[in-house]
Amino acid sequence: MFKNEEMEINLGPQHPSTHGVLRVKLRLDGETVVKCTPIIGYLHRGVEKICENKTFFQGQVWTDRMDYVAAISNNLGWAEGVEKLFGIEVPRRARYIRTMLTEMNRLASHLLWLATHALDIGAMTVFLYTFREREYLLDLFEAFCGARLTTTAFRIGGLREDLPPGFIKQAQAFQGIFLDCLEEYETLLSENRIWKKRTVGVAKISAEDCIALGVTGPVLRAAGVPYDIRKAFPSAAYAEMDFEIPTRPEADTYARYLVRLAEMRQSHRIIQQCIDGLPEGPVMAKIPKILKSEVNEVYHSIEAPKGELGYYFVGEKGGTTPYRMHVRAPSFVNMQALSKMVEGRLLADVIAAIGTLDVVLGEIDR
Repeated sequence: MFKNEEMEINLGPQHPSTHGVLRVKLRLDGETVVKCTPIIGYLHRGVEKICENKTFFQGQVWTDRMDYVAAISNNLGWAEGVEKLFGIEVPRRARYIRTMLTEMNRLASHLLWLATHALDIGAMTVFLYTFREREYLLDLFEAFCGARLTTTAFRIGGLREDLPPGFIKQAQAFQGIFLDCLEEYETLLSENRIWKKRTVGVAKISAEDCIALGVTGPVLRAAGVPYDIRKAFPSAAYAEMDFEIPTRPEADTYARYLVRLAEMRQSHRIIQQCIDGLPEGPVMAKIPKILKSEVNEVYHSIEAPKGELGYYFVGEKGGTTPYRMHVRAPSFVNMQALSKMVEGRLLADVIAAIGTLDVVLGEIDR
């Protein structure tokens, strides 16, 4: 009689498909995953503790290094959290520019996700297409703040300076081509039979399980839950924007692909509204050079590309640094869903599941 023993293997932390230094301990029965245990911590740098020893102004620089693919979203969460702690009112023009840049950053993040996710599954060409448009966006970030990846784009109270000359014209040029580029990606993938074989019905997770685990972002919306912090608790200028929340009922890898493509269309729509309705006026509130807090605590969350990104601050009387700072990182919380997605499925589906979660280990480990 043939005896099939279970075997334990490690996927990562060096494997390229783990999108950073993620180690996944797998127990296999043949090629079927019996148990999946994500193991994290290889990129821990103590960001939260460091920020508790930096002033409120200095701490913002460290937010770039968490989800380095979406640094501008991290900047927005920190800036608005500190502004909530101190009751600072940001000028309307600055809020519009923040919204526009944050949505550009969402596009850049989703483009990188699509490139690497497709590459993991075996579709190499898409990588070359999406990076073409992502470079355009990084050029816009560089024009605005001098940096392409770790931007520190915003300041507490608004912006360091206004948009540079020619920025709106450059942004309009990008807006003019992007929807056609999206259609190119869809032509390559959406009805590709190999892509659909690798994604349809793969890594399913129900809306109930998503809610129980605290999963947010495109993964939750692809399970049919229309929850988006930009609508539920609008910040920046989102309350003035007209956009929709894309959802899908299927809750599989293909549904999450479709939701993120639809989100890119909505981001394009928001950016255009910011350009068309950009108000005149200052971009920086009048704030003291040294911020001294009172005894207070706030939690502020935004809709980052990967889900709910929250900052928790505790202030102490006369303190120039946070007494306590904690980050609710969407990648960290969403990683809990991996075991639910892959147990009982094939080893090859683990690669698709990690890609569909769109995690960044810098944010998970912090």
